[in-house]
Amino acid sequence: MRNLERALHEARHNTDELFRILDPDALDARPIPERHRIVFYLGHLEAFDWNLIARYALDIPSFHATFDRLFAFGIDPPEGQLPSDQPSDWPDVPEIERYNQRTREIIDHALPDVSPELLHAAIEHRLMHAETLAYIFHNLPYHQKRGCPDRQVAGGPPPQPRMIEIPAGEVRLGRDAEQPFAWDNECEPHTLEVPAFSIGKYKVTNGEYLEFVREGGPAPSFWVEGGSWHYRGMFSEMPLPLDAPVYVTKCQAEAYARWRGASLPTEAQFHRASEGVPPSQNVDFRFWDPLPVTADDALVNGGPAQLTGNGWEWTSTVFAPFPGFRPLPYYSNYSEPFFDGQHFVLKGASPRTAACFLRPAFRNWFRPSYPYIYATFRLVES
Repeated sequence: MRNLERALHEARHNTDELFRILDPDALDARPIPERHRIVFYLGHLEAFDWNLIARYALDIPSFHATFDRLFAFGIDPPEGQLPSDQPSDWPDVPEIERYNQRTREIIDHALPDVSPELLHAAIEHRLMHAETLAYIFHNLPYHQKRGCPDRQVAGGPPPQPRMIEIPAGEVRLGRDAEQPFAWDNECEPHTLEVPAFSIGKYKVTNGEYLEFVREGGPAPSFWVEGGSWHYRGMFSEMPLPLDAPVYVTKCQAEAYARWRGASLPTEAQFHRASEGVPPSQNVDFRFWDPLPVTADDALVNGGPAQLTGNGWEWTSTVFAPFPGFRPLPYYSNYSEPFFDGQHFVLKGASPRTAACFLRPAFRNWFRPSYPYIYATFRLVES
């Protein structure tokens, strides 16, 4: 229990530090049109903890019920239905900060009475938003944030594409028996037979995708054209790193795959290929921007590289429940609203994915045209 309490405080420190890279005027901004203004997230992290721990678990009376509701849920609007609120519609920052401070004081006093499962949920929810905030802040103008580009960046020629044969076999999807916590869409565990296939040793690189763009393919949102292509990093632009993974939408990934006469892996194929493969060094907030796809070759002993880390990977699998799915009683809308046929599974991890999500069972999901996430892909052939 002490370890979980310490993990919660560490997660708070992580998100507190993220907000400190912003200029104060950035809190009113909405860098991603489909998401709330940044000021929402300032209150959301504590409101979630309050609603989950204080209200649901311990039935502690609300001290600010309006904020409990206002900051309760994020948004994922259908295309063409963007939010229209104005900065003046949101409370002043000092008032939100007082709410946050009081929330933490009450929760910290009550932590010994909170179940481990709910503490896991609070910690992982906050760390998910540490990644969400990175996407959002990435799209701010550089003058609205403070920070330094990564010292270790890609920049060499892309490696030659290479396919690795994966033999037919059984794959297990879902929560591991020893896993201390899982979200509802990770349950229930089950096995599938996967026919033999081949998969790219590396994620598709900027250099490979550049050939597609020159043939008329769509440019990624992380690219900036100005005489030559540049990568739009978190804190600065840089010449396009040809040996780094390309960050694209699923629609762009599929178009490239068709151009190459290949396809995207299914979720089961990804699991089959990733068995026993260690994670990349580019995870758990170590870097802001991608490393070369070859940066972890020494770890993988000739097998597929970076299946976990340096960028999430699109799959062709629609985000749907596993057999026996049951929504979490304390967070019933975590997964179920997204079982709509319009969201697709991503596997692996990005540079800004916390270590707790590196478990094989974890599933990410987004709409296929969503361009803001650190999502790449690799090719498969049957």
